[in-house]
Amino acid sequence: MRTIRYGTALALALGVALLSGCGGGGAVTTQSQSDAAPMYRGEAAPTPAPADQKAAEGGTGKSLTAGVTVTQQDRQVIYVGGLTVRAKDVPTAADRAKQIVTAAGGYLSKEDSSAASDAQANATLEFKVPPARYPDVLASLGRDLGKRVSVNQGTQDVTMQVADVDSRLKSAQRTLDSLRTLLTKAKTIGQVLEVEREISTREADLESLQAQQKELARQVSMATLTLQLIGPAAVAHEPSHEPSGFLGGLKTGWNALVSFVKIVLTVLGVLLPWLIVALPVVLVVVFLVRRGRPRTPPPPAEAPEPTT
Repeated sequence: MRTIRYGTALALALGVALLSGCGGGGAVTTQSQSDAAPMYRGEAAPTPAPADQKAAEGGTGKSLTAGVTVTQQDRQVIYVGGLTVRAKDVPTAADRAKQIVTAAGGYLSKEDSSAASDAQANATLEFKVPPARYPDVLASLGRDLGKRVSVNQGTQDVTMQVADVDSRLKSAQRTLDSLRTLLTKAKTIGQVLEVEREISTREADLESLQAQQKELARQVSMATLTLQLIGPAAVAHEPSHEPSGFLGGLKTGWNALVSFVKIVLTVLGVLLPWLIVALPVVLVVVFLVRRGRPRTPPPPAEAPEPTT
């Protein structure tokens, strides 16, 4: 009996100890949660900074882009324009146009004029004008020479093309320098010939890139202005706008067909007089040749076979 009582008392003591331990553990857990995340009354909880933002700032609180200066790249633009002016005296207007362009720092690159009468005279002048003075020159030519008939202007942005040519030029120059250094280290004749062949190819590419660079620089440094002067009675030819797409292809095909038919008719017109003269002669020759041939007697008829 004592054994049973002692066992029951021991079991009850262990149960009480376990229950008290569990209750104390729950109280501690609740307290820790309250300390870790306090409640804000009437205020929003602060938002923690993202991990990637802290990494981008480098832990110093300053952005990596702070202090970076963005440089504005100059645009490389080619200006091309055309102007048609009706003048009373075409030669005098041409001389005046040359004076205006020369005073603006430009020059005459091409001239084409006709020797017709004053009323039907016309002249085409191509000028190179500094881009900064291009608008002023265009306005002055259309105002001082006569009556402006038509004007057209166009621009082409070649900034990316200029940058690409410059980059390729620098790369080609570095490659050529490396090949020349490698040529000094070649030991066999085969190696020397191979490196020299590669150097020749690279030099040709370098010269081509240099030519492109000079041409782009020339086009950008000077605007092209084409001036057409016409007399009082001359006909002004307006620039035609060709359609594109299906209609453009249809028009091109029709023009090609018309041109082919014109060529065929022209050749036929050239040959027709010769055919008219030569055909009777050919017929007479054929008749005489046939008449002069000896006639061969017809073969004898075969005798009928006797019937039995």
